[in-house]
Amino acid sequence: MSVFLGFDPREYSAFAVAKESIRQFDRTIPINGVVLSDLRSCGLYTRPTRRRLGKLWDEISGAHMSTEFAISRFLVPTIVDRENGIGWALFMDCDVLVRSNLQELRRLLDDDKALMCVKHDHRPASNVKMDDQVQTSYPRKNWSSVMAFNCDHPSNRKLTVDLVNSLPGRELHRFCWLKDDEIGELPAEWNYLVGHTEGVDDPKIVHFTDGLPSLEAFRNVPYADEWFSMLERLAA
Repeated sequence: MSVFLGFDPREYSAFAVAKESIRQFDRTIPINGVVLSDLRSCGLYTRPTRRRLGKLWDEISGAHMSTEFAISRFLVPTIVDRENGIGWALFMDCDVLVRSNLQELRRLLDDDKALMCVKHDHRPASNVKMDDQVQTSYPRKNWSSVMAFNCDHPSNRKLTVDLVNSLPGRELHRFCWLKDDEIGELPAEWNYLVGHTEGVDDPKIVHFTDGLPSLEAFRNVPYADEWFSMLERLAA
């Protein structure tokens, strides 16, 4: 299983912490960044975007994007295919803290499924998040923030470059190219939404979905101390 982390220049520290939190358990897992500028330069990402009120605006969706990898994450199967890869590829937002060996997650993946994720019922009460980014509500919100693609499954061949570059983001985030029974479910501990997920005592992946601990408003949220410890370890 290879791992892909969303990358946004505004959240470089988050990317570094996420990457190191994976490597603390296993330094053999391939980790890749989903970098928008690289995907544009090689012709994989052609969606028209611009800055509007200081934030990224996706013309096709008619909506703001809170990160540069809001849509580009769905190119992961294409990237794997172009590198002649096979098997599973795990995408994660960069605002995560991995607290367990991802090989444990790999053992949960069902090869009969096209994709696996935690099936949240996330209905945010606020219309802003992070560093004053727009909080958008849509069906299956946060399902795609940690998702494992079965790159060998025939249904994922429908997720073409043209599809990724032409559909509104809300359609992609609800996995419109898949049938419901092709989407497998992971335990909630594998995408624990800080401030939202209940009933999980020892999460495997902590997701600071509302905002990173580096932001003043989220400095004291659960697991912020672990996030800062990892950041300090990197600095040292």
